[in-house]
Amino acid sequence: MSPLLEVRNLSVAYGAIEAVRDISFTVEAGQIVSLIGSNGAGKTTTLRTISGLLRPASGEILLEGEPIHAQPAHAILGAGVAHSPEGRRLFPRMTVEENLQLGAYVRKDDGVEKDMQRVYDLFPVLGERRHNKAGLFSGGEQQMLAMGRAMMSKPRLLMLDEPSMGLSPIMTQLIFDTIKELKEQGTTILLVEQNALAALALSDQAYVIDLGRTTLQGPGHELLADQRVRDAYLGES
Repeated sequence: MSPLLEVRNLSVAYGAIEAVRDISFTVEAGQIVSLIGSNGAGKTTTLRTISGLLRPASGEILLEGEPIHAQPAHAILGAGVAHSPEGRRLFPRMTVEENLQLGAYVRKDDGVEKDMQRVYDLFPVLGERRHNKAGLFSGGEQQMLAMGRAMMSKPRLLMLDEPSMGLSPIMTQLIFDTIKELKEQGTTILLVEQNALAALALSDQAYVIDLGRTTLQGPGHELLADQRVRDAYLGES
């Protein structure tokens, strides 16, 4: 059986600048897989390429064995890959409910209201303020909404880019608790996160990306104990 997602020898360039160089990794259904590395390592570029916002210079991206790297972004979303981007990218003048409805725009089934209620169950503050404009929310509340909007497409793979960026420790813990809960509910997650300690503790599998290349890989708990990772990304010496 093919992995849910397989990235093979992916390279991506911005003009003459190569941001990703020959990255390969897999995501099995039901896993949390993390990509960790320093700023500028190529993690966000990798997610943007998987979701169809960028085109690879070379390599392949396969969803359950089928290539998706040449498809437009809306088709990749319709195939089951949702992307909660770095910086959240909400529509600030639209309400919570309107932002969530936009997350479901590719769906043709009648389960949208049920899934919206699921988002409200995960993030009660969104339900309480569903008619408020997104731009009035705190950073943490906006992150909840960004994740909820991505969930509304009913994805087979949920990609989260820096979900704890700029959040308080309490809100960061809430976001990571929610990621863990989503996995327990059966959601497969590809996570990019500067908080390497928290990401590795959650992850079934993780990959270290440095200067656009995959340099280390293994189960999250093994990389958490790897002294090279601890020195480079966990602030130890």
